[in-house]
Amino acid sequence: MLKFSANISTMFVEFEYLERYAAAAKAGFKMIECQFPYDFAANVHQEHLQAHQLELLLLNSPPGDFQKGERGLAALPGRENEFKESIQQALEYACVLNCDKLHVMAGVSKNEFPLEKQAEVYLENIKYAAEEAARQNRTILIEPVNTFDVPGYFLNTPKQAMAFLETIDLPNVRLQFDVYHCQKMVGHLEYHIRKYFHAIDHLQISALPNRNEPDQGEINFPYIFSLLEQLGYQGWVGCEYTPRGSTLEGLGWLNRVARHRGSGIINN
Repeated sequence: MLKFSANISTMFVEFEYLERYAAAAKAGFKMIECQFPYDFAANVHQEHLQAHQLELLLLNSPPGDFQKGERGLAALPGRENEFKESIQQALEYACVLNCDKLHVMAGVSKNEFPLEKQAEVYLENIKYAAEEAARQNRTILIEPVNTFDVPGYFLNTPKQAMAFLETIDLPNVRLQFDVYHCQKMVGHLEYHIRKYFHAIDHLQISALPNRNEPDQGEINFPYIFSLLEQLGYQGWVGCEYTPRGSTLEGLGWLNRVARHRGSGIINN
């Protein structure tokens, strides 16, 4: 049975951020994820999680200066100390919020540094994050992000991510597989899901071309859901999409999945 979590950074945006907890719970979600919780103290988030009987599955490491286009620090030479501080901050939040998974963002490549140097820094930084996370029994995730939406993003294909995973070779460093990013970069979704299934710890969905609800566009989501069930996927499917209108009104696709596949927004 597939299990779906709501990303409250992209869903329920018709509500103020802290009101999205109540909205997600009202919609029936038990598990949520978010991108950057750092605008509010960790205990504020925890109060809302407890009040609405929600659990937090995943958060992202701080991205650096988001307004200036930064999307992570892990592959940025010269920012190692700032990266380590960002990991400590993320793990402090993860500890308070009982969040098991931390997506460590690679960042946008800097042309003044050779790619080999950026790869070297990335490896060392991910190892550092993994070792620190292991102290709390938490998992570090790395995610390929397409370079159409984020030009120059350092980590952009499942093959590249898998090469780093094999080099790092630590049990708590795993793959976050977003079907939207994979389809946009390399396509062949079934091939890539099957090939890297053993490394996938979390999977996210949204439609192409506009990253909306997974009920239209070029990806055949019923087929993808059937594939995941066939492969015995036990993780959560993260709904990281931008609703076309009201989030609640757009959840018809999930109700249809629940009726037809016996899946749903459950926590077990």
